[in-house]
Amino acid sequence: MIPVFPDSKVALKGKKGLIVGIANDQSIAWGCAKAFRALGADLAVTYLNERAKKYVEPLAQALEAPIFMPMDVMVEGQTEQVFERIGKEWGQLDFLLHSIAFSPKEALHGRVVDVGRDGFLKTMDVSCWSFMRMAHLAEPLMKNGGTMFTMTYYGSQMVVENYNVMGVAKAALEAAVRYMAAELGPKGIRVHAISPGPLATRAASGIPEFDELMDKAQSKAPARSLVSIDDVGNATAFLALDGAKLITGGVHYVDGGYHIID
Repeated sequence: MIPVFPDSKVALKGKKGLIVGIANDQSIAWGCAKAFRALGADLAVTYLNERAKKYVEPLAQALEAPIFMPMDVMVEGQTEQVFERIGKEWGQLDFLLHSIAFSPKEALHGRVVDVGRDGFLKTMDVSCWSFMRMAHLAEPLMKNGGTMFTMTYYGSQMVVENYNVMGVAKAALEAAVRYMAAELGPKGIRVHAISPGPLATRAASGIPEFDELMDKAQSKAPARSLVSIDDVGNATAFLALDGAKLITGGVHYVDGGYHIID
């Protein structure tokens, strides 16, 4: 007999999610948000600052997001304000997408061995600790379990030319995913790191010789294809389904298989 699955195993109707990291319509977070919304989820969307708002607001409107707020994790109290509003208006949160990273130019473009303390701390603060902080704030809202996502990259595991200190931060982020998955698993909360192949996003534009990296990925990946934000979004949304409730703590590569090639 063919099983009949409840909606929660194949869709996200009635689920509430927070999307952090949409900068424009090329953002990985936008690809993920579209996939979550297509499966029926209600979304809260944040934007970095007033300058970014004009690019993000039309996208939030397209998602019919009832909550649209600024969140700069380096501004004291802004992160907490977003979670407070979600608690007041929704009383619950089913998934969280953290798709932000930052390193000061002088830290990112230099050797790891030369990175100053301030640059290192700022890189780690935005790229790693902010996810840990959001997980802390999201935990009490995930009363019936939930899923937390962050974005990483292959440069966390292998030395990728010009990725530099961001590779160090992403390695720490992946370790945080494992520890948080172990700590939150008994509450039915899963934690995932998504590792896309090279994508032409605004964040990637800060990495020197990024075009060469993309060409290499396309020519060497088993799928012979570059990944798109929609590819990443579809894979990420799948992991938010109840049907994926026993998948947690891992790094999920959405890269056409590039990470298996020498």
